[in-house]
Amino acid sequence: MNDPRVRSFQISPGDLEAAQLDDLIREIEEKSLFYHQEKKKSLRGRYIYGTIFLIINLCAWFIRDYAQKALTTLLPHVSSCGPEGSHCFHTLGVLRVSLGCFIFFLIMFLSTWNTMKLHQAQNSWHSDNWTFKFLLLVSAMVASFFIPQLYIQIYGEIARVGAGIFLGLQLISVIEFITWWNNYWMPNNQSKQSCSFGLVMSIVFYIGSVCGIAVMYYFYVASTACALNIFFISLTVLLLIVMMVMYLHSKVKSSLMSSGIMASYIVFLCWSAIRSEPSHTKCNAHTQNGHTDWITVLSFLIAIGAIVMATFSTGIDSESFSFHKDEAKEEDDIPYSYGFFHLVFSLGAMYFAMLFISWNLEHSARKWSIDVGWTSTWVKIVNEWFAAGIYLWKLIAPIVRQPRVHEQPQPTTTEVSR
Repeated sequence: MNDPRVRSFQISPGDLEAAQLDDLIREIEEKSLFYHQEKKKSLRGRYIYGTIFLIINLCAWFIRDYAQKALTTLLPHVSSCGPEGSHCFHTLGVLRVSLGCFIFFLIMFLSTWNTMKLHQAQNSWHSDNWTFKFLLLVSAMVASFFIPQLYIQIYGEIARVGAGIFLGLQLISVIEFITWWNNYWMPNNQSKQSCSFGLVMSIVFYIGSVCGIAVMYYFYVASTACALNIFFISLTVLLLIVMMVMYLHSKVKSSLMSSGIMASYIVFLCWSAIRSEPSHTKCNAHTQNGHTDWITVLSFLIAIGAIVMATFSTGIDSESFSFHKDEAKEEDDIPYSYGFFHLVFSLGAMYFAMLFISWNLEHSARKWSIDVGWTSTWVKIVNEWFAAGIYLWKLIAPIVRQPRVHEQPQPTTTEVSR
């Protein structure tokens, strides 16, 4: 044991601990790098899904407006498409594309809904395997054209409900975004600077709302015969007044800016509803002559972009619907809820179908038109009323839920003596 060569190979406890510490640090760094790369792939993946959704929307538009000429020699040979392929064009064609998209995102939802950590296999399925998922999407889209007409019509009825649910989720997401935006720009409502900024922005939004009301009265109320438009606009004015009165109530804790933004959003929904009225009505200031011009094309493309953005923004906003919003996230947690993301996109597939067919399962929409018709008008108006109702409930809910004085527990005799 006195051999110096043997002593040179002896490892002290301190060296062993240092080596173990180095291994532990290296392992932590490798895991951290792995989680960082997985998060990047996950965040990149949601944009790929959004692009896929956009392409499917364009396919639905092509099937509705131009497939009858372009695919005349192909679809008539499919028995489920009926005589001359009539059951695979126009309204039914849009529903078939929507069904294929719905099936794909429903499968993605069912396979990722319980994903919590980045190291789970479902995370790789969500963020990778694009070739296999592309084949799955194409298979779902093609299979939808072999489904009999009756089942497609049943899906159309179900899609109306799914689109309504999507609108409800979108409303909640928008209201939560308004609240977040208000908190971002006004983190301290008690400071003089924040109150001044909120007051200025609220005035700007309310002035914009009043101008919007005036413009709608000017363009969409050509005469007293436009009773429906008068009703829509006047009810919107009433909602704004109610919102203002509720905000000024002493017990309501709300911000100047959020109420102004919500007022502008309500006016926008009313304008959008009136714009969806059929172009042949006398009270529609944007009556078209049946020809397609660049404004029509641009409006159509913007509308498609808005559909995709609405679906995408709602899909990544799972925190607005979470019951544990304040929980701290760990390093290996997924950046957003994959299941909720795909669920919203599956409902979005139903939603874009309803917009392309104007919520009407019986008649096909005009070329380059989207979400036009009396059904679309009423859906948007009801959507506006729901938006106002949800916001007003958010204002008064804290007051309603406050325990009253006589409902509070009374102290016992022992507690009083103490």
